[in-house]
Amino acid sequence: MAKPADIETPHGALAKLWTLADGDPAALASVALTGSEPVLPSSFCVGTAAQISIAAAALASAELWKLRGGETQTVSCGMRAAAAEFRSERYFRIDGEPPPPPWDKIAGVYRTGDGRWLRLHTNFPHHRDGVLDILGCAYERDAVGTALENWSASDFEDAAAERGLVVAMMRSFDEWDAHPQGRAVAALPLLEIIRIGDAEPRPLPAGERPLSGIRVLNLTRVIAGPVCGRTLAAHGADVMRVTSPELPHIPGLIADMGRGKLSAFIDLQTKEGCATLRGLAGTSDVFVQGYRPGGIAGLGFSPQEVAGMRPGIIYVSLSAYGHEGPWSDRRGFDSLVQMATGINHGEAEAAGADGPKTLPCQALDHATGHLMACGVMTALHRRATQGGSWLVRGSLAQTGHWLRQMGRVEGGQARADPGPDEVGDLVELAPSGFGALAAVRHAAQMPATPPRWTRPSVPLGTHPPVWPN
Repeated sequence: MAKPADIETPHGALAKLWTLADGDPAALASVALTGSEPVLPSSFCVGTAAQISIAAAALASAELWKLRGGETQTVSCGMRAAAAEFRSERYFRIDGEPPPPPWDKIAGVYRTGDGRWLRLHTNFPHHRDGVLDILGCAYERDAVGTALENWSASDFEDAAAERGLVVAMMRSFDEWDAHPQGRAVAALPLLEIIRIGDAEPRPLPAGERPLSGIRVLNLTRVIAGPVCGRTLAAHGADVMRVTSPELPHIPGLIADMGRGKLSAFIDLQTKEGCATLRGLAGTSDVFVQGYRPGGIAGLGFSPQEVAGMRPGIIYVSLSAYGHEGPWSDRRGFDSLVQMATGINHGEAEAAGADGPKTLPCQALDHATGHLMACGVMTALHRRATQGGSWLVRGSLAQTGHWLRQMGRVEGGQARADPGPDEVGDLVELAPSGFGALAAVRHAAQMPATPPRWTRPSVPLGTHPPVWPN
């Protein structure tokens, strides 16, 4: 395993990412990155991934500020602060109280009949009920464990996927690299920014912040997509989180992920709801969606269709396992992608553990969110200077592959896990629709346009689905 001196340096990793985004190389001279691995207990470079994904988005914001005529400014990001932001959902408090536990009682890892490890994600009721229906057992952890003794891990993984459920078998890196989906992911870039239509160049609206006047529709749940929207809001965008009153959510994530956003209900299972979304899309700049693959397109909101509604749109598409390969239509979450792609196995090997070992944060979710925000701002720069409609595309599995390429930290798991008291200097207080909210502030620092959230976090559906004047 690599020593800290042998792993990818933050500046080197940022330079590669910035080159992928076709950013101006001269902008890298304005970036200050401090700190070193390990900042969290892991054999992977999670602190580096946090630092450079957040810094890349901030640098893209700084470039938009220059495009507005603003001065060049230093973008600073400390690794410790970035790692804390990657655990924001663990650290926030409402009226001094922590959020409720996020996991359903039968979620987690089990041994199957062939001795392999399997992870179930059952936080949403329809996913939980589907798993119980396949197993034909009671809603109890012991009953699920007993029922899974009659299955091989791969057979249950396939059976669950056929029904649109979210389950993953633990694989080693060698197994994932040999898997058709592993090969497909390895062939994809970390992030894609693709021109998908013609439109006249559109200058940035007038405003005092990098994303002032930019309207973002954010049709996502859980962490990765909401982090993308939260990051854009931190740089001044008007972000509207759109969801249906019929869709399930994880209550403990809403307050933290909702900072800086409007929040509206639209039911896309109705004609009226689809008409409302079309109206919003027609006056928006960015459309971020994380529906199951093909789901939003089936309702008439594919990238090409939305570009037809709003020439010059920036369309963001988030998936679990990438848009190529046999698993391109498979649902997934960070914990499952870690399991399927070898990350949990790699952490377990480093720890000398028998079963799966997770990363110390939802690093794939958070990194993907910030990377997509970077892609959005890069595409907005292109739209202003070149014109066009643009597609930004990424996945949790592609982000996981990127994390692997940074190398491994020898002895990294010996780092003490920082509790809430240790990050108190990184927390800010704000009113919210839930009570007094104490949460980790944004890790990037920019003296001319400091990232901040000007709208309080509110319960879902608080606002009407219309853009404010």
